[in-house]
Amino acid sequence: MSNTSPWFFWAVLSAVFAALTAIFAKIGIKGVDSDLATLVRTGIIIIVLSAFVWYSGKWSNPFELPARTWLFLGLSGLATGASWVCYFRALQLGEASKVAPVDKMSLVLVAIFAFTFLGERPSLREWSGIAMVAGGVLVLAFK
Repeated sequence: MSNTSPWFFWAVLSAVFAALTAIFAKIGIKGVDSDLATLVRTGIIIIVLSAFVWYSGKWSNPFELPARTWLFLGLSGLATGASWVCYFRALQLGEASKVAPVDKMSLVLVAIFAFTFLGERPSLREWSGIAMVAGGVLVLAFK
């Protein structure tokens, strides 16, 4: 891992925690409305992240952030909330081993959106990997 970028370590941890999210959520939503479960999860995230930011000395007045930052973080928050509601509903209705890979189709969409809106230009090798992810999702999603 010495030749990888610093972001890679955090991305791997993100994947591990995302996988645990699916497993813990699938167990936790049994017999509970998925929207209520999403609310409980969100409340826990708010408490834990607030404590982390405060204790790590990273707290600053959020009302001093630029309007553009508020707009796009707000849109990101709305998209996250919608994603979580849909994800928990899918977990309640389906198997975690099938729901999670389809959810990861977001990787393909991020690449397309980043190309379209952010001007990012993945290499042919990177597009090949993205296409393989899309293919894997399709293999898992359809019988």
